[in-house]
Amino acid sequence: MAINLENKFYYLDGGMGTTLQQSLLQLGEKPEVLNITEPEEIVKIHRTFIEMGSDIVYSNTFGCNRHKMSDAGYSIEEMIQAALKNAKKAAEGTSAKVALDIGPIGEMMEPSGVLSFEEAYDIIKEQVLAGKDLADLVVLETMTDLYEVKAAILAVKENCDLPLFVTMSFEENQRTFTGCSIESFGRTVEGLGADAIGVNCSLGPIELYPIIERLSKNTRLPLIVKANAGLPDPVTNEYLLGPKDFAIAMKKIAELGVQILGGCCGTTPEYIKEMIAEVEGTSLKREIPVLQAAVCTPTQFVPINDVRVIGERINPTGKKRFKQALINNEMDYIIGQAVEQVDAGAPILDVNVGLPEIDEPSFMIKTVKALQSVVDVPLQIDSSNRGAIESGLRIYNGKPILNSVNGEQESMDSILPFVKKYGACVVGLTLDENGIPATGEGRFAIAEKILKEAEKYGIPKEDVFIDCLTLTVSAEQSSARETLKAMRLVKEKLGLKLVLGVSNISFGLPNRELINENFLVQAMQAGLDLPIINPNKDIMMDAIAAFRVLNLNDIDSEDYIARFIDQGPKEEKKKAAGAKMTIGEAIAKGLKDDVKAMTLELLETKSEIEIIDTLLIPALDEVGKNYEKGVIFLPQLIKAATASQEAFEVIKGVIAEKGDASISKGTIVVATVKGDIHDIGKNIVKVILENYGYNMIDLGRDVPVQTVVDAVVENKVELVGLSALMTTTLVSMEETINAIRKTGHPCKIMVGGAVLTEDYAMKIGAEYYCKDANASVMAARDVFKE
Repeated sequence: MAINLENKFYYLDGGMGTTLQQSLLQLGEKPEVLNITEPEEIVKIHRTFIEMGSDIVYSNTFGCNRHKMSDAGYSIEEMIQAALKNAKKAAEGTSAKVALDIGPIGEMMEPSGVLSFEEAYDIIKEQVLAGKDLADLVVLETMTDLYEVKAAILAVKENCDLPLFVTMSFEENQRTFTGCSIESFGRTVEGLGADAIGVNCSLGPIELYPIIERLSKNTRLPLIVKANAGLPDPVTNEYLLGPKDFAIAMKKIAELGVQILGGCCGTTPEYIKEMIAEVEGTSLKREIPVLQAAVCTPTQFVPINDVRVIGERINPTGKKRFKQALINNEMDYIIGQAVEQVDAGAPILDVNVGLPEIDEPSFMIKTVKALQSVVDVPLQIDSSNRGAIESGLRIYNGKPILNSVNGEQESMDSILPFVKKYGACVVGLTLDENGIPATGEGRFAIAEKILKEAEKYGIPKEDVFIDCLTLTVSAEQSSARETLKAMRLVKEKLGLKLVLGVSNISFGLPNRELINENFLVQAMQAGLDLPIINPNKDIMMDAIAAFRVLNLNDIDSEDYIARFIDQGPKEEKKKAAGAKMTIGEAIAKGLKDDVKAMTLELLETKSEIEIIDTLLIPALDEVGKNYEKGVIFLPQLIKAATASQEAFEVIKGVIAEKGDASISKGTIVVATVKGDIHDIGKNIVKVILENYGYNMIDLGRDVPVQTVVDAVVENKVELVGLSALMTTTLVSMEETINAIRKTGHPCKIMVGGAVLTEDYAMKIGAEYYCKDANASVMAARDVFKE
């Protein structure tokens, strides 16, 4: 695409959906179908934006995927190609470019939902193949799930060579709907090779200012903002910012160095015209950040600016029990190792499943997915198998570490392309075809060689870590000194982060822990950033805690004090550490199999209702409180709810065998109202309430008024949940409430959705306004008098 993103502002269009709603779109109609049925109207809208000054227009294909368009009457290819041809026609005779617009699929990704990474990739690949020959660039917009973003980026990069813009939708808490942080978004997407990055939708330019300011410090890519016209007023169906106020706010964003500017919901061509007039004349100035080394999951961003332990226990080397777990496919054992290490304080986990008896690439995929379903710490993919390396990097959600590459040219040529493609950090081992150099200087030379080769591939310096290798002192006593020398040289001359498998030092010696601890301290003094150790060893973790105080990492010794204060004698500590996990703890961690086993055991001494009322519900309540506080995020909330479902299923089975009455606490109908096809929020509410013991009748999305009424009356329900995401469908919500009231049925109604406010919910006759899934639990408890 003939766009130089280095020296001028570029202007996007405004809200296609908003403009269509004003002139053409009927309630419940799919905008994408209009590309075929009303092409001239679509051309006219694009042309108007171009006439107002838009350099890039987005095709009318936001929801054009097979998940959302199964009943559209046209193929995905037909609708996408028609949309792009309409946009191209509007751009004829101008310099305007056309973007293939791809929005979220509309289904929760694994492990929180049922949409697999592979299926998400395939859905978006279909869109890309349909439009790649007609578009000038591809845009992924309004994304909330980083895993879906990764699948989409790979689908674009592997199936076309068009430039790629990526924007996610953040909420006022500066996280996406699924809890993704700004830092994790910036690092992951830059690493995966996007050409520009930014934010769109959900909020207006005033609310987005601090979000884009923070993002600008966590990516070197050109920045994009496509803001809403402020927040919507559900009563008037109008957005709070007019064109002039929107333009003034967007100018402030432009002054941050945001280069690509446009509008989202509520913004018409007039908004774009005003924005361009306001921004023109502004100097495009941005201080490109110097990024520090970091790894991440969507919810956990771990900068390598301190000593960060990599837990070593998910590795079969020297571990007979672990080898047997791999051979027997005992994923519960592997997950248990992960949970123990995270509980012990490891912020990163090493994952090595290399064993001749198993299919390592397939098992790597299974293991990474399983770990991501329970723990949210970053992972180090550890393998010498190319297939396992790529499998692990591909399926990982976030920015991982790859361990490892070495100084052999064959190794670098084989491994570094994977590192570049998947945006990983990489551990470089200081060995080559001649083995491990005996001297520190020799190991430093290999480290320097690996760095230079990585930079040839476009891998940034901060993503290269070096392992100067630990040899056992029982065989080569001088090797420890040479390892430390090499570490100091790498740190001082190359400025790279250092990784080290510390425990190798003591093989063959008695009282190994004493040697390991002493060497760990010396290595940290030499600059070690990432010790690979067993975090369950108190002596090692205590040494790190003390070092962090003395090295000024732990300001005011807060972490050190927290680690040791109010802890009794060591025997009591060991006893507490070995205490059996409670069912509440297992639910909070999302350990489904443990919850199931514990429930069966508890049923030997407690009644079904006693387990529900005294253990399951309090556990879910505690999870809900942590969600409200922002301690955990949506994926963890759903994991806990899904784990608790295992207990409820066991209890239901026992009750059925006894012939007793159902344990259901009541029946609730939920539906997304007529004209609205957005149902992720409704689906989450359903999952959470099911796991509190309610019988859920899910009517789906785009539900006619009478269908809701019939379900309420026929099932004699006491509570109805209605969802709407679009301001235009709020009228359907009000109509549904009125129709229920006319029947005289005495049910309560709770409503939710991004466009709602509590005042508006009360105005249209609802008893409860639920801003999130946890609020729906409170409403249900109130209705059913718990």
